[in-house]
Amino acid sequence: MAETVKLIYGNKEYELPVVEGSEGEKAIDISQLRATTGLITLDPGYANTGSCTSSITFMDGEKGILRYRGIPVEELAEKATFKETVYLLINGKLPHREELTRFSVLLNDNSLVHEDMRAFYENFPRSSHPMGILSSMVNALRSFYPELQNLDEEINMTVTRLLSKIRTLAAMSYKISRGHKVVYPRPDLAYCANFLNMMFDSPVRPYALDNDVVNALRVFWILHADHEQNCSTSAVRLVGSARVNLYAAISAGIAALWGPLHGGANQAVIEMLNDIAQNKNMGQAIERAKDRKDPFRLMGFGHRVYKTYDPRARIMKKMCDSLLDKLDLTDPLLDIAKELEMVALKDDYFIEHNLYPNVDFYSGIVLRAIGIPTNMFTVLFAIGRLPGWIAQWKESLDDPNWKLGRPRQIYTGPTQSKFIPIDDR
Repeated sequence: MAETVKLIYGNKEYELPVVEGSEGEKAIDISQLRATTGLITLDPGYANTGSCTSSITFMDGEKGILRYRGIPVEELAEKATFKETVYLLINGKLPHREELTRFSVLLNDNSLVHEDMRAFYENFPRSSHPMGILSSMVNALRSFYPELQNLDEEINMTVTRLLSKIRTLAAMSYKISRGHKVVYPRPDLAYCANFLNMMFDSPVRPYALDNDVVNALRVFWILHADHEQNCSTSAVRLVGSARVNLYAAISAGIAALWGPLHGGANQAVIEMLNDIAQNKNMGQAIERAKDRKDPFRLMGFGHRVYKTYDPRARIMKKMCDSLLDKLDLTDPLLDIAKELEMVALKDDYFIEHNLYPNVDFYSGIVLRAIGIPTNMFTVLFAIGRLPGWIAQWKESLDDPNWKLGRPRQIYTGPTQSKFIPIDDR
């Protein structure tokens, strides 16, 4: 017999069905709640609300588990290419060699962007943030690439175009912002290497690819490829529920990711560490973070879902240590980060409130070591998260129980009032 939950309201009793996921997660199905009781639920921030069922990513915040399509992220970070991870998320399975080759060829063939798009870049104010530019340019892609006739063909081609062109768009924005010659993608380079070459190659100083740097970017992108129903993914699903084109939905996700409490956190971590380094105020920063009346927070600590160590942070910490050692770099911010982590992990307040370092804490230092400018950190995050956004958008598109996203509210404003003419106010 199916499990149910009883709700008593007034003098009536209602039974609400319980839905169970493949990993044992349970949810109360309230889809008929308002129709049967006249009630809605109130859940600020949706911390207790499931907006959909999904077969893409599984997270367990209490146990520190993250899996894409059932495969632990630790295994993917160790063994998979980024393209394999992309294929897994979007298509639901790891590709065979022939499928991966075909996918690679399509990515290469679609890596160029329309030359007329350069006019957009060149007319943005030089002070524009790269995330705002990227969101606008992704939305503009649809104007340059008209729809195809067959729906399946259109989706597959649009997905491939977006996955390939977003690297080129990001690298172009960086080059043009510096007044440098744009570097085009090379057919002989793989996904991660191609991006680094487009970012850093120059006619006066050819970029020498380093396998350890390429690997660090691969791991960074895999760790960020999807993360269940976070703010930006929810934005993609919500905007996509209006049946807009993929470019518009992804543009909304990029805008959501821009926020300092979401994708912009890795940039905020570097800015925080810089402030601590300059002012030598680590003790003061820790005490302020523990003061509930103080709006200050230690960036890179704690997570909305994880109540233990972020599994991605463990991987990124190892990558950070090995990369800096390989490149023989000394980064004072890394020393501060390590000291800050040690202090926080021994502090009762941080332990009691589950404030462990998350992936943003170390990813910013890895990106610094690679040479990525701080204002491009969130752009790198967006490139990595793109396959997850696409997979989530595609899953919602195929959902037979699809509904237009339309949350309710509890109104707390004035009751009905009369209009007062301006001369009588």
